[in-house]
Amino acid sequence: MSDQPVPPAPPAPPAPQETPSPAPRPEGHAGPPRRSEGHSGSGPRREGGGPGGPGGPGGPGGPRRGGKRQYFRKKKVCRFCVERVDFIDYKKIEMLQPFVQERGKVLPRRMTGTCSRHQRWLGEAIKRARNIALLPFATEL
Repeated sequence: MSDQPVPPAPPAPPAPQETPSPAPRPEGHAGPPRRSEGHSGSGPRREGGGPGGPGGPGGPGGPRRGGKRQYFRKKKVCRFCVERVDFIDYKKIEMLQPFVQERGKVLPRRMTGTCSRHQRWLGEAIKRARNIALLPFATEL
């Protein structure tokens, strides 16, 4: 053995700290419980179908696996883009009527499938038609 000094041992890693618990909620507070860690649930939504993914040939939801059947939603297309409409006329009530609910509300894009440009034009046309009493503002209850 040599007479040289032995180097000191490296410092030990710090001890893991506990995560603070979420603040207590007031009595009668409604809503979902807070998540301390993990997936937030706000990731991208997929309709399934890639190879190896859910619903794909190698995935757990495959057709012969006995898993859940995947529902494939048809992509909605803008009716005005297909018909190449340049102007949505507020006087054509038969064209505006399918985009208004029974209670008088304008249907959102996610339900009608219109593009953002035509949805804006549609909203303006519906508002103009309401102002000259071609469409109701709301139904009577």
